[in-house]
Amino acid sequence: MTLPSQPHPDSPDALMTVRPASGYAGDVSPQLAWAWVQSGEAELVDVRTDAERAWVGFVPGAHALAWKQWPGMVMNPGFDDGVQALGLGGKKLVLLCRSGVRSIAAAQRATALGLQAYNVLEGFEGDPDGQAHRGCTGGWRYRGLPWQQS
Repeated sequence: MTLPSQPHPDSPDALMTVRPASGYAGDVSPQLAWAWVQSGEAELVDVRTDAERAWVGFVPGAHALAWKQWPGMVMNPGFDDGVQALGLGGKKLVLLCRSGVRSIAAAQRATALGLQAYNVLEGFEGDPDGQAHRGCTGGWRYRGLPWQQS
């Protein structure tokens, strides 16, 4: 039996494809998330802390709605109400964090609330490289998508 071949993760086909996930609508590349936002299909929700957005950078026009709050990384008690307000009308939500991990939990919660939520793979900064530096191997910034720094 021959299995169908999968496109390389950085191929144009793979970058514009939703990857199946458990407990939420799926994983999307930063490029697909941005295409959806630009077309009006989706709202970009940055679930990082206020400190991360201020110190590391942010996506202009993204909705700032922390999943956990600094300091202490405690759950944001306003997350449910905030994400429900952003998902009114059935618009897709694409959730972005630092590396694409916290946004999975946030997407699962948004889905449990009845919303169509996706995780943005690689996050804003991507995984650390061999020298423990982020932003060198993947992520929103690495992909050349719009961002600013305070």
